Parts: sequence; C-alpha cells; structure tokens
Amino acid sequence: MKSILPYPRLTIALLCMWLGLNDSIAPSHILLGLLAGVVGGFVYARVEPVPERGGNVALPAARLGWRVLLDIVRSNMAVLRLTAGSGRSGRVAGFLAIPLQLRDRRGLAVLACIVTATPGTSWAHFDAAENILTLHVLDLVDHDAWVRQFKDHYERPLMEMFP
Repeated sequence: MKSILPYPRLTIALLCMWLGLNDSIAPSHILLGLLAGVVGGFVYARVEPVPERGGNVALPAARLGWRVLLDIVRSNMAVLRLTAGSGRSGRVAGFLAIPLQLRDRRGLAVLACIVTATPGTSWAHFDAAENILTLHVLDLVDHDAWVRQFKDHYERPLMEMFP
C-alpha cells in the first residue's frame, strides 16, 4: 500500500483542499484532486522527510502559537507608534546576530515564518555552518535583551517540538 500511496492522509488532505478550492465535487475535480494528492505524496516522499518523533507536540505548539499571536499584536502596536512618530526618541534599527541551538530544518522553517509574520523584524541571513541567524530589527534598543527574548519566546519552544 505504501508504494501506491506513501502518505494517504496527505493525499486525502490535498484532495479535500482541491475540492474546497474549486467548490465542486464533479467527477473531473475528484479525479484531478486525487491526482494532485497522489503526486503530492510522491513528491513529499522524495524530499525525505525526517521521521516524526513520538510524543505530543500539541501543547508546546499551542503555547508557541499563543506567544506568536501576542507578539504580532504587540509588534503591530510598536511599529504603529514608531511610524506615527510618537516613539522615535532613542530608537534605532539594526542587525542582530543570534547564535541558535535549533538545527532541525522544520523548526528553522517555522522560525522563518514567525519572523516574517512579526512586524518590525525580518530574516536577513542564516549561516548554516555556524548556525547564526541575522535579523534586522526596527527597534533595536538592547541587543542582549532581544537575543534572550528571541530564544525564550521562539527557539526554546521550537526545540521542544523539533529536538
């Protein structure tokens, strides 16, 4: 069965997504959705996904999601204050080098999404050999505080999920 459908849940999910996006359950759309699902499963199998770890990651993921949501709201407000001019004194933009312990590519991908979604920060560079992330921060007041907060808010929970 694995040779025909290496990832049956992925195939079903892609089929459902296809049918939902096309808003149709016509036989042609079912066939195209199945084709997309089967091809998607084979493509996913070719990228050699890392075997999933045992245990429950739902709680760390929920905590991380809540933290990211709060940080996005807080960052939106801070960027609004900065761009409106009410918080400019003493604020400086700059680059921040953060040495990471996280090495799992899935965790790094999630980290990149978090940084991209958070206003006022952008992923500038990642040195895979040294495992150093360079961020551009709109409001860089205290370098060490930023590094500590970044590691506590994002890297530590991601390392729980992707050891």
